[in-house]
Amino acid sequence: MEIYVKPALRGVLLLVLLVFPVFGITSQENIRLDLNRYYRFPLSVGAEYASLSPFKDYAYGSPYSIFEISGNARMPIPPLPQLQIVAKGGMINFNSNDSLDLLRWDGTHYFAAAGLGFSHRLSKMAEIGGKILAGYSQCIYANLISAAGPVASHNLLVEGTVEAAFNPSYSFSISASPGVKYFRSFSPMDDFDGLTFSFGISGSFRFGKDPDSPDIDIQNIKFGAIDFPDLFAAMQSYYAKNSFGSVELKNTERDRIEDLQVSFFQPGYMDSPTPSFALTELEGGGSITAPLLASFNQEVFSTEGITPLAGEIIVTYRVNRRAVTQKQSVSYDLYDKKMMTWDDDRKVAAFITPADSALQNYGSFIRQSCKELELPGLSQALQTGIEVFHALGEIGCLYQLDPISPFTAAQENNLVPDSVSLPRDTLKKITGDCDDLTVLYCSIIETVGMETAFITIPGHIFAAFNTGASSRDYAQVHPDRSMTIPVDGELWVPVEITMIGLSTFREAWRTGIENWQRYADTPDARAFIKTRAAQEIYRPVGLREKDMGFQYGEASNIRRAFIQDRDAIVESLTKEQSETARASGRKQDYNSLGITLARLGQWTMAEAAFRRALEIDPGFTSAGANLGNIFYSQKKYPEALAVYHDVEQAMATGGRDSSPTALKVFLNISRTYYNLEQFDRAAEYFSFAEAIDQQKAAEFRYVLTPIADVSSRAAQMQESSIFFLEDE
Repeated sequence: MEIYVKPALRGVLLLVLLVFPVFGITSQENIRLDLNRYYRFPLSVGAEYASLSPFKDYAYGSPYSIFEISGNARMPIPPLPQLQIVAKGGMINFNSNDSLDLLRWDGTHYFAAAGLGFSHRLSKMAEIGGKILAGYSQCIYANLISAAGPVASHNLLVEGTVEAAFNPSYSFSISASPGVKYFRSFSPMDDFDGLTFSFGISGSFRFGKDPDSPDIDIQNIKFGAIDFPDLFAAMQSYYAKNSFGSVELKNTERDRIEDLQVSFFQPGYMDSPTPSFALTELEGGGSITAPLLASFNQEVFSTEGITPLAGEIIVTYRVNRRAVTQKQSVSYDLYDKKMMTWDDDRKVAAFITPADSALQNYGSFIRQSCKELELPGLSQALQTGIEVFHALGEIGCLYQLDPISPFTAAQENNLVPDSVSLPRDTLKKITGDCDDLTVLYCSIIETVGMETAFITIPGHIFAAFNTGASSRDYAQVHPDRSMTIPVDGELWVPVEITMIGLSTFREAWRTGIENWQRYADTPDARAFIKTRAAQEIYRPVGLREKDMGFQYGEASNIRRAFIQDRDAIVESLTKEQSETARASGRKQDYNSLGITLARLGQWTMAEAAFRRALEIDPGFTSAGANLGNIFYSQKKYPEALAVYHDVEQAMATGGRDSSPTALKVFLNISRTYYNLEQFDRAAEYFSFAEAIDQQKAAEFRYVLTPIADVSSRAAQMQESSIFFLEDE
């Protein structure tokens, strides 16, 4: 069959073919974007004019002018907007161009049809598609009159077209649609049955809103379950890095969401929203549960009691090239900096505040009060622990059960908020329950650079500090190994802080050990938490500097209580050696006892022990040299020299003047002369030591440099290197 297309129609088709590709150019972004869904519309209505012609001239016996005027409506199918339900109605007019045709079969078809359309967008401004319709028409032949009136026939109408559309805007579309129509008469008047070519131009208006419009409201995200508990100012640092809650988000549309970010913002207590979660893509219909973080500023520490707040969960994302922001309000209570829950015992570290200048000043006062009484051979950390314990007792600090939220009840129900006083507040009221006093004690000890910990057991919390002594050197802290807690190779001392002001430090120490050991068979019931490790997660609360006006108490009372505990601990450290020496009567045991006492600064008792060893054996040079060391340590240099020279003579008589013992004695003599400013004699005895072992003597070469100024000379000397001799 030969298809005939009129020249005018060929021109229109050529124009479409030339112009359409320009608007159909797609970008890489459009390839990713589902344009059919993005630019979908709920309904469009339009009007069409079409020219029709049979496939051959004179197909109807004579030439006819045929045109169509119609209206149409399209409604896309929501799940697949490329497909549309199409309805169309109008008139098709057949006019004979042959004036000699006596029958003049001119007629007008009034029709209605419906069917399915297809449209695919190449860009926002261009799309291609087509439609297939079927319907009914009634043709009225105006020139044929019967007794009943004008002659009419009923027809089947089927139409199929292809379409090319140009869209100047989202709401308006112009399309060209070549196609065919098929007529079939249900009456004997079948001259016009068959296929007819058509070419239509239509314009349509599309309802809906342009998704590229700046005021379009896109709500692809639906907020689901929100887990947002009450918050605590003391946990400020934790919330900034650790999730405290969550929000469920669902993409309710079929379009993919990109660059999704979730943040939380609390006006008045944040400088900017806190980024909490990011996701590259969330497919249509997908859902995620996003964690929530919060970076509060210092204003959270200014609240008092419970503050009701309303914050915002902010979700930003891109969908179909558009940036979208959605917000969801959340209400919660913010507890002040004195409150916490015990779901994680490490939280209490946030209340330990060694950076508080008020505590630093107090800690410095305590150290200065007892500085001259501290023994160089006794654990410095242990002595500081004793000093702080008694300083708090001196100002009247006492344990008092919290009547509102006792620790036992708070620990049993770890979701119930509990009050923990900040150290500065406990010092002001000088009372507190076990958590308040633990926090206070640890804070003051931390101000002087010592490491602390806190121990939790069922219904109780108490403090501990690191002595710095290695686990194998337990005898330097206490003769009973079980009186210390070994942790990571170091020895820790627990302190029952509820006994502050009521007992000696030693009793509080022993009670702390008993509390710890009570759960030795059930270790899961107890927890040993290092303060600094816990503060990596729960940083100390922020404080504003101000003069607290603390009363420090009488330094003399602190010193008196300190000496009592200090001497008792020294006695315990030497008791076993003393009993061993008395029982054995051996000179070596008395010498060892004297060395221990000397290292603990117990000069009188150490001197007595060395003299007892010499009574047993007057030729025992080790005890003699150590006796000289006692005088040297007390800066009694002439007495020290007299003893050293006696030892020197004894070694020379015995032929031991080149022994390792002689090396140490010569160095001690050299240093003694150096302190007496007899520099020539100091150099002489240094040469004797150097002749025995040049390498070991090199450490004390400073004695060859005469310095008259006492303070400058002392700065060069290493008093800790005084040589005590265990045995010959």
